[in-house]
Amino acid sequence: MSEPTYEELKARLAELEKQPRRTGSLEFRVGEKGGVSVYGLGRFPVTLYYEQWNRLFDAMPQLRQFLEDNKSKLKLKDQ
Repeated sequence: MSEPTYEELKARLAELEKQPRRTGSLEFRVGEKGGVSVYGLGRFPVTLYYEQWNRLFDAMPQLRQFLEDNKSKLKLKDQ
């Protein structure tokens, strides 16, 4: 297979730039060590093991309450 030409690369780049970015979408992957990584929350993925995810899910009511109680101290996107 031959190398693409400069013009072919430019055309491919133009096609890719027209595609909508996948902002806001989350992606889940299982890593080599068995952890589940969530991509799309920030610059780096969040990776936890099965038991850790379950502990976090069980603590969701407390986490939601904590976030509401501390909302004035948190940096929010619309501010």
